[in-house]
Amino acid sequence: MPKAKKKKEKIKINRIKAVLAEKDIAHKDLAKMVGMVPNSITRICNNESQPSLKLLRDIAMALDVDIRELLVPTK
Repeated sequence: MPKAKKKKEKIKINRIKAVLAEKDIAHKDLAKMVGMVPNSITRICNNESQPSLKLLRDIAMALDVDIRELLVPTK
């Protein structure tokens, strides 16, 4: 019997997309603020990849928010 392919579940770890929406800032503007290409920011916002801690700190500083606001709480 062939094994059914497991669909990789996308776990939401960051909420950067929500913070951008709250602050009315575009992905491409955040990319410029932190020195990245817009595609990388889009992947991070869609939780397809996750930022390093340094990048997460840079994003928090660029958006003027506490770094914890960029993460989905566990409790």
